[in-house]
Amino acid sequence: MQPFIYNALPARVIFGWGTSSQAAAEVRALGCSKVLVLTTPQQIDSGEAVKATLGELGVGIYSNATMHTPKSVTMDAMSIVQKLGVDCVIAVGGGSTIGLGKAIALQSDGKIKQIVIPTTYAGSEATPIIGQSETDANGQTLKTTQKTTKVLPQVIIYDINLSMTLPAQMTVTSGLNSIAHAVEALYAPEANPIHSSLAEQGITSIARSIPAIIKNSQDKDARSDALFGAWCGGTVLGAVGMSLHHKLCHTLGGSFGMPHAETHTVILPHAVAYNEPYAKEAIGRVAKALGVTNAAQGLFDLAKDNGAPYSLKALGFKEEDLEKAADIAAKAPYPNPAPLEKAKLLQLLTNAYHGTRPE
Repeated sequence: MQPFIYNALPARVIFGWGTSSQAAAEVRALGCSKVLVLTTPQQIDSGEAVKATLGELGVGIYSNATMHTPKSVTMDAMSIVQKLGVDCVIAVGGGSTIGLGKAIALQSDGKIKQIVIPTTYAGSEATPIIGQSETDANGQTLKTTQKTTKVLPQVIIYDINLSMTLPAQMTVTSGLNSIAHAVEALYAPEANPIHSSLAEQGITSIARSIPAIIKNSQDKDARSDALFGAWCGGTVLGAVGMSLHHKLCHTLGGSFGMPHAETHTVILPHAVAYNEPYAKEAIGRVAKALGVTNAAQGLFDLAKDNGAPYSLKALGFKEEDLEKAADIAAKAPYPNPAPLEKAKLLQLLTNAYHGTRPE
């Protein structure tokens, strides 16, 4: 056994069927009495259903959560928070809604409590990480990422019922996004036996669930597996550092406006292939968790065989931007098993652009 350091993040997790009905009890347990429910415009019905269970505790709904957590939206939401005297927010949705809840908590210096009811597999509910965006005077969108326990939700309620209607393709890309967290946790500098075991469980659970959900979207065991895997992925994402895969995805999302989960889905097999010669043991564990002999090919096939995008070209990325993306990814130093060489990164991105199956 190698020496290791293990840090556990504080969180209360409730997992099961119909668990969103327990939200009111959790609000009271936090000592709160005025709750603002957060959603995107598309998920306001889910938010209304949760608010209905809160009774007099629910003082309103804010339904303008937006991708990449624009600071302008956060400040708009904060005006409602202050007007209503809100002391707790409940985020019902995926990464955009969860990000808004975190931003509100950060604006309050951690005083406003958070309960999260995730409806996708992104895993951000289990992390102390927040990404925010704002537009500068030249109209350029700038993205910043911050890590602080002030944005870590106090309670996560996983209600499998709320994930049953997640569209099939979003299930695949959101699931592979979560697998990406687990993969990079296995070769992170801070890797430890506890989080590595959780990462492997997450990979296995989601990889098993995706084909089953594509076959039957109402498969309850598969939906349960996927949501559990998402918690595993989010937990390890919040506990250890991420490497090349996440850096590339943040570059493509932040500088080129590429969609989050779909970009993770496309890049992951190629990032794994890039790192494999320098992280053989960790990536061997990925292959074992997937039930394949080659991890990079297994991840590529999991996406392609289940109808997910597998090329940057299909996502609308421009071929002439490949060089610029490689340049950005190579410039900022960050921990990674394989050395970061621009020429090799450009080849990785070129393969991802064309949707070439890793060798």
